[in-house]
Amino acid sequence: MQKTVYYTSVLFLRCVCVIYLFAFLSLYVQIPGLNGLNGILPARSELDSAKIGKQATLLDKLKAKPTLLWLAPDIGLNTEYAMELIALVGAAISFLAFVFRTLCTAPVFAALWILYQSLFQVNPVFLGFQWDILLLEVGFLSIVIAPLWSTRYRKADPTTSIRFWLVRWLIFRLMFSSGVVKLTSGCPTWWDLTALDVHFESQCIPTPLAWYAHHLPSWFLHLSTLGAHFIECIVPLFFFIPIRPVQYTAFYLQILLQVSIILTGNYSFFNLLTIVLCISLVDDHFFLYKEPKKPKAKSSFMSLLGVLVCIALYGGAIYITGVMFGFKLGPDNTPQFKAAFNQQHLKEVLTWFVPLTMVYGFTSLTFLAASEFFGVLRKNVGFFTKVFQLGRVVYVSLVVVSLFAISLVPYSLIRPRSRSEPPILTALEPIYAQTYKYHISSGYGLFRRMTGIDGRPEVIIEGSNSMEGPWKEFEFKYKPGDVSRRLPMVAPHQPRLDWQMWFAALSTYHDNPWIMSLAYRLLTGQPEVLKLLAQNDSFSKPPKYLRASLYTYRYTPWEKSSAWWTRKKESEYFPMFSATHKPLLEYLQKLNLVNVKDWPLKNQYLVTILDSIRAIFQATDPVVSIWGVGFAAFAIMVSLFSPWKGAEMPPTSTTLQPPVPNTTASDEMSKVPMNAGSSVGVSAYLIAPFFMVLAVIFASILVFLIIRKRRLDELRHTLMPMYNFDPADEGDQDWEQELLESVQERMPYQHQLNIKVEI
Repeated sequence: MQKTVYYTSVLFLRCVCVIYLFAFLSLYVQIPGLNGLNGILPARSELDSAKIGKQATLLDKLKAKPTLLWLAPDIGLNTEYAMELIALVGAAISFLAFVFRTLCTAPVFAALWILYQSLFQVNPVFLGFQWDILLLEVGFLSIVIAPLWSTRYRKADPTTSIRFWLVRWLIFRLMFSSGVVKLTSGCPTWWDLTALDVHFESQCIPTPLAWYAHHLPSWFLHLSTLGAHFIECIVPLFFFIPIRPVQYTAFYLQILLQVSIILTGNYSFFNLLTIVLCISLVDDHFFLYKEPKKPKAKSSFMSLLGVLVCIALYGGAIYITGVMFGFKLGPDNTPQFKAAFNQQHLKEVLTWFVPLTMVYGFTSLTFLAASEFFGVLRKNVGFFTKVFQLGRVVYVSLVVVSLFAISLVPYSLIRPRSRSEPPILTALEPIYAQTYKYHISSGYGLFRRMTGIDGRPEVIIEGSNSMEGPWKEFEFKYKPGDVSRRLPMVAPHQPRLDWQMWFAALSTYHDNPWIMSLAYRLLTGQPEVLKLLAQNDSFSKPPKYLRASLYTYRYTPWEKSSAWWTRKKESEYFPMFSATHKPLLEYLQKLNLVNVKDWPLKNQYLVTILDSIRAIFQATDPVVSIWGVGFAAFAIMVSLFSPWKGAEMPPTSTTLQPPVPNTTASDEMSKVPMNAGSSVGVSAYLIAPFFMVLAVIFASILVFLIIRKRRLDELRHTLMPMYNFDPADEGDQDWEQELLESVQERMPYQHQLNIKVEI
């Protein structure tokens, strides 16, 4: 059966919309504290660093810093509100494109890519993660893969499989590079297979299951590390073998790895995005149920042959992997390993093997393009139609080859550079340099070296009103702090400040200027920044002094269940500061992080709308908000539409089948496939009400919170003038309590309880 990817490509595009939705919403809820005018790293400072003249044109500004934020003054907004608007527009477009499949077009994905690129360009610290870069590359490929106007395929498009091949090449580069760099880095934990002994404890934000995984037997963790090497280094080589059992097995193994990571670590939308890329390893046959036909001898033989080839390939690969890592059973019948090769051997092999994989990928692409080209030649269509389709195949093939060629430059960096580099790579380097800042293609290599071998370092920030103490800790929402606090589940939301605190603990504060800005914002009690942290009841007012210490955290032993962590103070991280500390202020002013001047707010109508939306999202936990919007989109999509509606599979046979005599209606219905005669399967109708209920509950909660906030605002503005209440900071979250105390001082006791209940 000829492989088609019409349904598969539609599913891929809709899933990319979901990832965009998660990414935009996750960033949106953090913009004021991270990049607002009074945030840790104001985005306006990043625009000012572009070093352009006052008379620079819009084109000059876009060349220096390609972001839509340059248009903020034209719509009467400052940088912070413009970032919020961009994030909300991106979330709205991705929401609609996921729900309505006809919106999954090239212009829509171009808009999403430009919007995310605009946020990425002004946030190099908090948006500099590999999954942000990966999303930009996936987003650009989605522009190429998506149709220009509509996804309503009515007949086979010979270029779809060629364009969709780029996704398979990307997942190959991502997985193979991530596996190779673990070994080329020379990290001893990856070579002796002890990486997982420390990974579950040392990763940025572990999940509750990570604590249990950490206490699994050592031999199992070592075997799992070897399995990760196998899935990342060996299995990707099977991605381009055109045998369904081989590719399907590779798909399942990749999904197994990603689900394992999701269960034990909070890595934002990265693992979900990787799973979306894995869709390219399967075809329409994988997703669509078809009425099985009576097997022919030839097709049965080919199916059996495919299974045998699959068993032979994976069996041989497993055997070779075991030999390379010296697998044997110890005296207690537990697996033992010792690598039979070293880093120098690996580098020598990669010198010629990486270029070989480039040829391997190009051969796969050439074979696919040639197959589609000759497929068009064999079609029984008109002359001009055939010429047009052949022209499209040639044109699309050239575009795909160009993108493939650009990707070779970052991909080649996983091997040692030789004195005689291939001429094609030398010629492509200037082209790649021109496109680098747009991240059309990038290099990848996650978990290159394992950190926290002797315990995970953590920066603990403390505040006090006296230089002599007592010192009280600032608690973050998600990163380890209180040793008794439960480990969180936050993905696909990424608390970017918590993540950067993990990186800061691996170096010094001199290497992380942003942490000095964080310290200053905590000293001044900036509400936008405080909302990024947990509710700290220890500080009713900003402390006068701040300091940070470096601790080492370890999981508690298995037999101790009263806490998740044990910790030990190691050293001072940064010295004591105050808000009036002159060197601190001079340092922040030099970096243009305080007293930042921005464009004036002129569009008060739009500002009011953005403030109202902000109030809605601040009323709920970010994780709940993100999942709530995601569930709502899925519920609407499943209830109203089928994921495959309009994407009709080309018929495999044009032979008309005669009716079967003496067949009752019930017999006929029993023979109809689940998806026949209806665009929505039975399972969709079963799960749709469940998700609709979730969506209604979520919407009801939001409406309740909006009404409550409005009532509180009305009460606040009514009673404040009446009782001469003038809070020091109207952004203070404790204004209700302060107002209550002010009211009670001026009222008889018998009326105080009523006011308290009302507030």
